[in-house]
Amino acid sequence: MSILLSRKNTQRSLYSSCKLAFPLLDMEIGSASDEKAGLFARGWRRLKAFSENFNANVVKVAKKIKKLGQDDPRTFIHSLKVGLALTLVSLIYYFRPLYAGFGVSAMWAVLTVVVVFEFTVGATLCKGLNRGFATLLAGVLGVGAHHLASLSGEKGEPIILGIFVFLLATASTFSRFFPHIKARYDYGVLIFILTFSLVAISSYRVDEILEMAHERLSTIIIGSVTCIVITISICPVWAGEDLHNLVALNMEKLADFLEVFGGEYFIIAQDGANVVVSKDDNPFLQGYKSVLNSKTSEESLANFARWEPGHGRFSFRHPWKQYLKIGALTRQCAYQIEALNDYINSEIQVPQEFRREFQQSCTKMSSESGKALKGLASAIKTMTYPSSANDHVENSKTAANDLKTTLKAALLENTELLQVIPAATVASLLIKIVTCTDKIAESVHELACVANFRRVDTNVTPEKPQLRPPGTVKPLSDTDGPHVLLTVCGASLALAENENPQANMACQAHGSVNIC
Repeated sequence: MSILLSRKNTQRSLYSSCKLAFPLLDMEIGSASDEKAGLFARGWRRLKAFSENFNANVVKVAKKIKKLGQDDPRTFIHSLKVGLALTLVSLIYYFRPLYAGFGVSAMWAVLTVVVVFEFTVGATLCKGLNRGFATLLAGVLGVGAHHLASLSGEKGEPIILGIFVFLLATASTFSRFFPHIKARYDYGVLIFILTFSLVAISSYRVDEILEMAHERLSTIIIGSVTCIVITISICPVWAGEDLHNLVALNMEKLADFLEVFGGEYFIIAQDGANVVVSKDDNPFLQGYKSVLNSKTSEESLANFARWEPGHGRFSFRHPWKQYLKIGALTRQCAYQIEALNDYINSEIQVPQEFRREFQQSCTKMSSESGKALKGLASAIKTMTYPSSANDHVENSKTAANDLKTTLKAALLENTELLQVIPAATVASLLIKIVTCTDKIAESVHELACVANFRRVDTNVTPEKPQLRPPGTVKPLSDTDGPHVLLTVCGASLALAENENPQANMACQAHGSVNIC
């Protein structure tokens, strides 16, 4: 026991002596352990932060996907259609009999689906037909060029082929600068240049040029037909219908602004001071801005709509160009509204006396123009004749004429022109908007005539008229009160005095009304 105690004491004395002799060694061991602990802690924190950020990003992406699907469910359906088309054309590779017939050229069917399948039916038809006809024409010309070049001998063949490639590539590229060709056949011209160059150049080294051209054309046709059939048969998205709805929606956005503008601009507190209202609080004051940048979308949809067959309410020769005219006029009105929007809560104060003089006319112009645009948009949506908007257009024009007269009188009486210039500018912009609304109404009427919109009878008839056969009209006595005699398709109807006095006065003024 004593021996063990002596050994322990000896070890302790050695350890203490080493600790006193080598203090730096002890410090290094401690710092190394602390550094390892710090590295481990930092690594754990980074791993934990990465995990939290990853989960947050996954949730964020999931929300974006959900929002995109809710905003337009057609995008999800389009993705499924593309996957279905690719799966079908890939069967050429999976089944040996099909692969033996096409060989490696079967990959062209897959590539065709990838580049041809678009969101709308019109865009898919445009690309599919362009690719098919361009490949056919280029293949025929390529084989013909090979045949002519082979007649010139081994030395002259590459020269002739080079000349053909140069001439056709140059002419085709130059044709792409024509606006009509660029708008409708640009993709086809591009495929023509590619296919002709491949066929003509490869024919110099490949002997079986006809078989290669046949296989490539067949696979491209298979891919194009697959895309066209799927996009038309499964939840089709029509470019013409999208253009139709887009033009109507743009007009509604302008109408929303005009109906709200009068109330926002002429807000006056009880003490006569202007009430400041934030534009962000009212979404109707900002919706028109998307109309300013709608030209590209409208032109693209109109181009694709021309390729689509007749569908639903739209015939094959539907006047899509008229929609572009309406869209251009709508954007002109939107530019005027953009300038008008700057005067809401303007820092330049207009005398209240001057503002009150033209408040009624400006408010009426704005409101009636908005109602007219709403009626025109509704007529386009329902494809009915826009007769209900005519009264609002006339009312806005009448208010514009009254405003011109008021402005002339007010400017002559008021000597401080700098104070009334902003109000006069607002009035001038509203007059321009009324003019634009009138032009839009004329264009919509032209569309209704060309597209054969149906006419809706706006005559108001009684809910349950008590009709009598011809020749059995009930005699009227003086005790029946004021009355109106209506002749309805040969039958006579006696109406007693209505409960609405204003309606009775109007009926008495007209006497009798014929409704057929």
